Amino acid sequence: MTTPTPAARASALDAADPLARFHDEFVQADDVVAYLDGNSLGRPTRAAAERLARFTSEEWGARLIRGWDESWYELPLTLGDRIGATVLGAAAGQTFVGESTTVVMYKLIRAALDLPAIAGRDEIVVDSGNFPTDRYLLEGIAAERGKTLVWIHPSVEGGVEPGDVAGAVSERTALVLLSHVAYRSGFVTDAAEVTRLVHDAGALVLWDLCHSAGALDVRLDEWGADLAAGCTYKYLNGGPGSPAFGYVRRELVDVLAQPVQGWMGADRPFDMGPAYAPHAGVRRFLSGTPTIVSMLAMQSMLDLVAEAGIGAVRAKSVALTEFAVELVDELLVPRGVRLTSPRDADRRGSHVTIDHPAFERAIPLLWERGVVPDFRRPEGIRLGLSPLSTSFAEVALGVGAVRDALVELTADRGGTPTERAAAV
Repeated sequence: MTTPTPAARASALDAADPLARFHDEFVQADDVVAYLDGNSLGRPTRAAAERLARFTSEEWGARLIRGWDESWYELPLTLGDRIGATVLGAAAGQTFVGESTTVVMYKLIRAALDLPAIAGRDEIVVDSGNFPTDRYLLEGIAAERGKTLVWIHPSVEGGVEPGDVAGAVSERTALVLLSHVAYRSGFVTDAAEVTRLVHDAGALVLWDLCHSAGALDVRLDEWGADLAAGCTYKYLNGGPGSPAFGYVRRELVDVLAQPVQGWMGADRPFDMGPAYAPHAGVRRFLSGTPTIVSMLAMQSMLDLVAEAGIGAVRAKSVALTEFAVELVDELLVPRGVRLTSPRDADRRGSHVTIDHPAFERAIPLLWERGVVPDFRRPEGIRLGLSPLSTSFAEVALGVGAVRDALVELTADRGGTPTERAAAV
């Protein structure tokens, strides 16, 4: 029996996909045939484009400064609650929308380290494979506060296991900062078990959810997580530079003191009083004037995720990455490409990373041909598959284009095709 082509298999998968109808809800670029970077910047929704236009004329233009009293003042909290309910598994009153991920994480790290119950502890646990922002922040804060960083060193294709955490925490541990999904490999850490281990050591845990929120079934309240932060421009499609969210477990909200004291987090912000007093509740984690325009686009994406259901979104994510791995094995591994993401779908997020020495040279060819993944040094391509906007046909086109680029890059090296592929 003849094996169906990748395109034929993709067509069958798209025809059977219960979420296929959502693909048309996104703005499409005329020169892109396969967008495989939704894990870095999500496509805009069509509804977001309309929402932004309406905002200019109907809210900003018509209501002017009255908009603050009518909805804008509360938006960082009402939108935070919506993010919590839709994609974080978080009850109301624990999530806020703030500044960039870096600033939100800085606030949460500093607030955690100042908690009296752990103030005497002098170690912070982090992994060397974590995203640079996380590591750089901790290096600076540790130097400032006289703390010691305890490093976990995961494998390139893996991530942090509970056993790694158990071996790193002790009575000296104040905070553990980890990514739920590793930004390079896509490895999914067992957040519930890690949280339990951290709590058993008497420490706090902060989860980076940048590669989780909107693609995985996150359950912060169920895990017992203390703190979390994540961006909104990846799977929440908020647009370039859209603000990050922060989560603070209910029991910690009124006992943590955030370090960037600003007027929007004050008890009575419009009194313009002589001294700062924190607002009750999660509003205390706000600082300056909220970035209202930057909060608009993600609201339309949350509509779509709520309609689809996060369980169905995760199921589509697994199906997309399983298909991508299947094609990588079929088309790319014979040409010397290495899969550096977990093969177990339960341990893999919504992107698949592949490595080959020629990939840095392949990226310009792919972009010219309308296939858009991203490159991670030293030699990795990430295939970022955003469940509601990515079709199986795009995956087949994309992996096929990577194969074609490798063939082209090795065509002038002499020898047999196998020898040329191995020589790259």
